[in-house]
Formats: sequence, structure tokens, C-alpha cells
Amino acid sequence: MNRKNKNDKDDFEWTETELKASKKINSLPKSLQLKLAARKTRGPQISPTKVSTTIRLSSDVIASFKATGSGWQTKIDHALKQWLEEHTLT
Repeated sequence: MNRKNKNDKDDFEWTETELKASKKINSLPKSLQLKLAARKTRGPQISPTKVSTTIRLSSDVIASFKATGSGWQTKIDHALKQWLEEHTLT
């Protein structure tokens, strides 16, 4: 598989050969189709609801948070909340 980003093993592009070799869901056994269709999806967020946004941060800031592993975006959220508690916005 052709990897776009060596750091993200789940993010890849399929080649034409892989696409042609892939199976459509309706060609799978009914029991497997039902199992795949019944996969649990993420439920609604418990309040407070987070808002998806795009911001630009320094690469060293992102690298530092990513280096802490899973949950790095939540850690940024906590750091910003702590900053807000300690500072007054004018």
C-alpha cells in the first residue's frame, strides 16, 4: 500500500490494483454484512460539546503534544483551558 504519511499507519492511498481486487460489501456473506452494518458508531458527546475548528499552531508545539501519544488534541484543549483560567482576555 502506498503510504501518504509514514507517521500515520491508518492513512494510506489504495493503488488501482488494490481497488480492483477489493470486494463490494454485497458480495460478502450475509452474516458478515450484518455484522459490519451493526458496528457501533460513536454516540453524542456528553456536554460540553466540542466544536471542530482549524487553527494554525507552531510545528514544535504540535510535535511536542503528538510526542505524548494518543489524546494529544485533548491535551491541547486542557492546556488552553488552563491558560484561560490563569489569564484575563480583554
